[in-house]
Amino acid sequence: MNRLPYRTLAVLFALAAPFAASAADYTVQPGSTLGFTSSFQGSDFNGQFNKWTAAISYDAAKLANSKFDVTVDLSSAKTGDSDRDSALPGPDFFDAAKYPQAHFVTTGFRQQGSQVIADGTLTLRGVTKPVSLNVTFKPQGSGATLDVGGSVNRLDFGVGGGQYKDTSVIGADVKVTAHLVLNAK
Repeated sequence: MNRLPYRTLAVLFALAAPFAASAADYTVQPGSTLGFTSSFQGSDFNGQFNKWTAAISYDAAKLANSKFDVTVDLSSAKTGDSDRDSALPGPDFFDAAKYPQAHFVTTGFRQQGSQVIADGTLTLRGVTKPVSLNVTFKPQGSGATLDVGGSVNRLDFGVGGGQYKDTSVIGADVKVTAHLVLNAK
């Protein structure tokens, strides 16, 4: 009987361990959405970003190995209102000419009761602040759906300054939601 020496087995296990500990990588599929809700003069309005990318690694059993990295093209924001859609990329709001992208990357995940929270940093208009998002992950065959949601204060990032700083006209809190359809890589 041919036996591998213990040292050889130890090296093989050491080499395999990093691969066993990694989260599953996913690609975002058509049908995925990244949206937001805010208010104008007391009425809610919805919008979405039509151009964005997301690198998703997720393992519900080993949250420490999970990571989200999302980049958003700010000029792609659409709300269905032509005045608002032309103002959002402008210097009073996203200032997309100077800051064309927003970037969210996770710094960690935590369990809070039955809810998973993704903690991370959002960079918008050159300002980086912590943001936490609720995560719902549902495996489905070789893929999954991933729903995230949370709120950001637009004023923390300088969005809607000057005359648009008045929160009685434009609400300060912006709800961010995403529904991702994922396939395992």
